Amino acid sequence: MDGKGKLYVVGIGPGDFKNMTFWAMNAIEESEVIIGYETYIDLLRENIPDKIKNKEIFETGMTEEIDRAHFAIEKARGGKIVSIVSSGDAGIYGMAALVYEALLESDWKPGDNPDVEVIPGITAASACAALIGSPLSLDFAVISMSDLLVPWEVIEKRIRSAAEGDFVIVIYNPKSKKRTWQIERARDIILEYRSPDTPVALIKSAFREGQKVKITTLGELGDDSILGMLTTVIIGNSTTFVKNSIMLTPRGYSSKYEVKFSGRK
Repeated sequence: MDGKGKLYVVGIGPGDFKNMTFWAMNAIEESEVIIGYETYIDLLRENIPDKIKNKEIFETGMTEEIDRAHFAIEKARGGKIVSIVSSGDAGIYGMAALVYEALLESDWKPGDNPDVEVIPGITAASACAALIGSPLSLDFAVISMSDLLVPWEVIEKRIRSAAEGDFVIVIYNPKSKKRTWQIERARDIILEYRSPDTPVALIKSAFREGQKVKITTLGELGDDSILGMLTTVIIGNSTTFVKNSIMLTPRGYSSKYEVKFSGRK
């Protein structure tokens, strides 16, 4: 051993054991220290208790991401094998950017201590889409409506650009106790470019306990009990439709080929 530590930045998926990759589970099993937001640590205790048994656990609450990143780096630099976990994909609204930012600010470079490996996971957009059909089959934009780190003026500009470009729009963090009006403002912006009949899916706690799915329309999107920090909103583009409870954004094959299945010839 060269004395260097190892830091895994692990995406554990949306929360269900079957959506966690072997790569993620192997990294967690190999690690001596597991670090994460308390809700994500609870998911590990629920889904893979044997793999985190007898390991050092460091868990914190919301808004303490910097503390988790610094603790992970400190432990890994001390020679430990460490996993810092994020739900979904660690590089999509996850811990990977913060870990790298902290390391780079200290003049770390690849090859230095610690070794760093980012392990991708299934993000909320793809997990939620799988529950309702195939709404993300064409170009789509993912926008978080949390203005804790990004000014609302910037978020609104991104919503308008995505709406004007006819992207399917995936909205993370649509509403919280303190943010109650932003989702309706987003709806009004998108309605400038799309029909009120545009399909919209609301998916809460995908692949977790308490999962809820609701299909509605852009015109009806608003003050809904299903909306919250654990909800993902998928807003269709101009071609998205719902049939037999399946929300679909067609790829365009039907304009060139016969796609109807009538039995093999």
